[in-house]
Amino acid sequence: MKEILKKFAIFFLFFAIIAAIFSFFSQENEDINEISVAALVSEIKNNEVESIQISGNELDITLKNEEKQFSKKETGESLTTVLKNYDVPAETIAGIDIKVGDEPSSGMFVSTILPFVIPALFIIALIWFMLRQVQGVNNRAMTFGQSGAKTANQQKNKVSFKDVAGAHEAKEDLLEIVEFLKHPQKFVTMGAKIPKGVLLLGSPGTGKTLLARATSGEAKVPFFHISGSEFVEMFVGVGASRVRDLFKKAKKTAPCIIFIDEIDAVGRQRGAGLGGSHDEREQTLNQILVEMDGFDNETNVIILAATNRPDVLDPALLRPGRFDRQVIIDLPDIKERKAILDIHAKGKPLAKGVDLKVVAQRTPGFSGADLANLLNEAAIMAARDDKKVIDEPTVLDAIERVLLGRERRSHILSEKEKKVTAYHEAGHALVAHLLPNADPVHKVSIISRGRAAGYTINLPKEDKKMSTYSDFLDQMAVLLGGYAAEKIFFNELTTGASGDLKKITHIARQLTTQFGMNEKLGPRTFGKKDEMVFLGKEIHESRDYSEKTAEAIDEEISKYINDALKTANKVIEENKDKIEKIVAELMEKETIEKDTFNELLK
Repeated sequence: MKEILKKFAIFFLFFAIIAAIFSFFSQENEDINEISVAALVSEIKNNEVESIQISGNELDITLKNEEKQFSKKETGESLTTVLKNYDVPAETIAGIDIKVGDEPSSGMFVSTILPFVIPALFIIALIWFMLRQVQGVNNRAMTFGQSGAKTANQQKNKVSFKDVAGAHEAKEDLLEIVEFLKHPQKFVTMGAKIPKGVLLLGSPGTGKTLLARATSGEAKVPFFHISGSEFVEMFVGVGASRVRDLFKKAKKTAPCIIFIDEIDAVGRQRGAGLGGSHDEREQTLNQILVEMDGFDNETNVIILAATNRPDVLDPALLRPGRFDRQVIIDLPDIKERKAILDIHAKGKPLAKGVDLKVVAQRTPGFSGADLANLLNEAAIMAARDDKKVIDEPTVLDAIERVLLGRERRSHILSEKEKKVTAYHEAGHALVAHLLPNADPVHKVSIISRGRAAGYTINLPKEDKKMSTYSDFLDQMAVLLGGYAAEKIFFNELTTGASGDLKKITHIARQLTTQFGMNEKLGPRTFGKKDEMVFLGKEIHESRDYSEKTAEAIDEEISKYINDALKTANKVIEENKDKIEKIVAELMEKETIEKDTFNELLK
């Protein structure tokens, strides 16, 4: 719409300029006094005329006082004849400088032809513009079923495996794909069939798209990038048409890589909906399955797809001959986090004292995207404070900002609320410090961040791939440390423990129904989450147990929570003096770091 208005404005501006030119010429003619032939004869008889310029039937008159005049005579009659008819003496006529010129074609064009030509040209241009718009709509209609896949420019933005830190096993799996794209004949000679589809699985932000681009960069082949949601439209058949067009383009440019991001948008299990728009999605999925079956061994087209929801994919996508190879991309460990931070630190002026290994230690569970965001937040904070370099306190503050939100120093607590928050956080910190299987305390603060009035940061000594039963029990006791401290020291409870109660209830339910760690109910799972696509995520749970078992599950969950509360109460009752030390330090300094905390509790 903006483009149309812009073009119309240009047309009207052009028309206004032409109108201004006409106005100029007409104004110029109006400045010269036009007289009749009789008046001219009178001036000639009175010897007032200096010269006359004849152009056709137009007379440009110059008087002896240098005044300009204009007159017209009859067409076909000479000026001399006209003057003789008015009885002007021949000697008087001879005393006037009379010049005869050609008929002014330009003047006739401006005054006679141009007023008709300009509107005609304007109308023609307007009709041409409207036809172009209609033609553009027709072209878009014809290309509606074409694929909107973007081809990455590998020469301009080349990415290789060197630019991807960590994910060593994933890169080794993808190197086989690179080798096949570079030297396909070597595999064909041995009778080997390289997988047509490779499914990249991993949590959000772990670098699935980056790995796909790096695979293309290593193989030096074209890279078609499209999102799963771009296939599906309101009109039935459009998605399938786009799939056909995408594979047609890919076969023409083979060897190449097709990358379908978020394939679960079209690859969800068929029959999960109630019809309607889901019929179009299922048709699109069917077309993808057919196209993948249509590949022969000599077609060097590899399909990479990424998703973080493999549980909802249709089984037909995962059978041999389609996405029969799955590459798992885990969250990075401490070494990989250090390597990722090194990559994202390039171009950022870090101070000499910044140790990225310490940052990696403090960020367990962070994905590659989280780490990139962390350093970006640190750079923003340093620039906001007019610093020349990014120092270590800024980076550590950025970690807490990513985890909890920015500090809310304007959110001032009353003295009583501040004291309750101090006892609450001291309860968390003390229980975590004294229980053997709890994560060590790294920081305690009563400064508000995000929605929390205070916070305690516990970080594991090393990365964990699995948790034990004892870990869960101590973790639940730590979560109830703040609740227990409020009850013991104030004999009153606040809403500050609501988040802790949600977490401990979730852990207790997992121990009972998912992990098989409950002695009474035994090693089995209870219930199954069914995702109802047309209603929302995990809105329905199919129960595979009786009402009596459901009652037993509730009893065991309550038992876990009560046992954790007993543990927290015992620790706090036996160490009230240490709680008072922590509270006094928090009330004075508001924040306690790891070294200070350990020294305080020696």
